[in-house]
Amino acid sequence: MRIDLTQYKTLVLDCDGVVLNSNKTKVNAYFEVAKRNGATDAQAQALVDHHVQKGSFPRNGKIEYYLREILKQEVTDEVMQQYMHTFDEILDKTLMDCEVSPGLQALREASQHSQWMLLSGGDQRELRTIFARRNLAHLFDAGIFGGPDTKDLVLAREKANGNLQLPALFIGDSKYDFEAATRAGLDFVFLSDWTEVADWQDFCQANKITVVGSLQELV
Repeated sequence: MRIDLTQYKTLVLDCDGVVLNSNKTKVNAYFEVAKRNGATDAQAQALVDHHVQKGSFPRNGKIEYYLREILKQEVTDEVMQQYMHTFDEILDKTLMDCEVSPGLQALREASQHSQWMLLSGGDQRELRTIFARRNLAHLFDAGIFGGPDTKDLVLAREKANGNLQLPALFIGDSKYDFEAATRAGLDFVFLSDWTEVADWQDFCQANKITVVGSLQELV
């Protein structure tokens, strides 16, 4: 579906499943992180299930839930750092290898009048490092943002400081992306090709969300 991009001052793009074909990479990483830290297969799968359910919610919140509600153990800074370090080790390579959306560069050229922002549930420091190493950081002139801040917090903050200019379009692939965009007053389009949302068709129909398969279809 063709969307009139010229009406938007800012395009906000999610990372996993939108810019990078990394949803399955992240699913595998959650399972591996749990296993490396002593989990049973059932516990590791429970973390994966929670990750998929929460979509683009920040990683630290998912780990806190896993420790408190699934492992029934105290959440300490030391344990959190241990888990986050394991994520760093696993994703440092895998995020360098996963596919970049074939339509990314064409969309950037088609929206030269707009500033771009990357907004992910992934770790912000990790995102900025990976995107710089993959020579993608320069595309996002309005910045690259991620956890531990939630997308709601980032959108509200960047609107308030004038960095996120309206009207704006949020391009995402999760229910949380849509909800955060709606709360912030941004238009939203759902990308379906790489999404992990099992019932995305029913969800998008119920909420009257515009759906396209990939970034290429926006150009």
